[in-house]
Amino acid sequence: MKEILETFNERKADLVQAIFEHLAISLSALLIAIIIAVPCAILLSKRQKIAEVVLQFTSVLQTIPSLALLGLLIPFVGIGTTPALIALVIYALLPIFQNTYIGLSEIDPSIEEAAEAFGMSRLRKLIKVEVPMAMPMIISGIRTALVLIIGTATLAALIGAGGLGTFILLGIDRNDPSLTLIGAICSALLALVFSGLIRFLQRRSWKVSLVALAVIFLGIGGVYVAQKKALTKETVTIAGKLGSEPDILINMYKEVIEAEDDQVTVVLKPNFGKTSFLFSALENEQIDIYPEFTGTVLESLVKVPKEKDQIHSPEETYQLANQLLGEQFEMELLEPMAYQNTYAVAMKREKADELGIRKISDLVAHQSDLRAGFTLEFIDRSDGYKGMQEKYGLELASVQSMEPALRYQAIQTGDVEVIDAYSTDSEIKQYDLVTLEDDRQLFPPYQGAPLLSANFAKEHPEIIKALNRLAGKITEEQMIEMNYLVNVEKQQPAEVAHNFLVQEKIIEGGN
Repeated sequence: MKEILETFNERKADLVQAIFEHLAISLSALLIAIIIAVPCAILLSKRQKIAEVVLQFTSVLQTIPSLALLGLLIPFVGIGTTPALIALVIYALLPIFQNTYIGLSEIDPSIEEAAEAFGMSRLRKLIKVEVPMAMPMIISGIRTALVLIIGTATLAALIGAGGLGTFILLGIDRNDPSLTLIGAICSALLALVFSGLIRFLQRRSWKVSLVALAVIFLGIGGVYVAQKKALTKETVTIAGKLGSEPDILINMYKEVIEAEDDQVTVVLKPNFGKTSFLFSALENEQIDIYPEFTGTVLESLVKVPKEKDQIHSPEETYQLANQLLGEQFEMELLEPMAYQNTYAVAMKREKADELGIRKISDLVAHQSDLRAGFTLEFIDRSDGYKGMQEKYGLELASVQSMEPALRYQAIQTGDVEVIDAYSTDSEIKQYDLVTLEDDRQLFPPYQGAPLLSANFAKEHPEIIKALNRLAGKITEEQMIEMNYLVNVEKQQPAEVAHNFLVQEKIIEGGN
């Protein structure tokens, strides 16, 4: 409890922002779903066959896994708030449409006949009789949809839409239960509070309820817009992948850019998502810069000609990656830093010593007894487990896909014996792991560098000059130590980044 309170005090400002982002996305999705579902249900309340088709269709939509739905939307609408809103609206349609339709279709026919006997028109009967009688069922559907939306909205953080999911993802990635609990508890409390509020308003007149809801929507929307309001200075958006290392790097980018030009304001989007999400965001101009690795560019982002599909030196890898990015995407990869954060295969030192395993090829003799925990990306990459299967002839007894932070927990608890890692991961030092020699040179060089569009680079020479201050800097030992300070010593990435830049005289001291 003490750790939770300390984390809460440290991140109060971030939490308030995340709550308003979460509410803005959730309530906007709810409002859109109501506008779509309620009129449709009213129109189809007397058309049973068509209504049943719509019910089946909305039921099918709700069975689509949320991550899959977000993935399907990204190619069409990019990442950020838009796909999150669309997904949440889709999930909210069924309970609102279903309850509205049932509430209207189950009204006693004698009441309908009495209304017609009084000479009521179709519209007047709907407003004065049918909707008021169906209102309890409609409100019940809205409450169900709201709880569903608030819970599902935590996934919006995976595609850069913010919200309380950022706390949950950050907690998982940093192995910090306090962050995860804060995000989960706040999400649950929001669902309970707004569910209770809707129940309370249900007992009041429709005019009071309408005014109260309008005040809530406008208030939350106003705060959210104020948070996102454009600044008078030029704004540059820098995003980072999940993990402490990208978080440290984007804070370095921010400091060197603002030190070079005080008329530029840098907005950071940490833990923005996986490689494909960031690259898509850069393509769609939703972000301006993010840290990428030379090996990742060649393996995942560009099409490499067959005659050049081979392991190159670090310098050749960078040159080829930059060339292909320019030709295929009109993007530019700036000069990389010194360290390499290449893939590695790791085991507990005690287990590796017991089996006499020093190289990846040594795993083959024990493959029928070893269980592996790999990230989904590593499993599917040609320079990951697929490459290990082809180049080493390795077929491990069990391979489970895991989130990056969870694989370290799994190897500590003995659930797996082999994991993938990055060569600068702090956990290698923290848990006394040993990385196996890549004796057949499967993993290409991975040097980190800022990735941005060629147009942005051309229009912002001062930003390029600032970022190039980091070229050739940061050794592997320094990066491991900085990751350790964030993940284990619980220092803030911004603080660690600032201290490094000052110590290396890349920027002047001070805060």
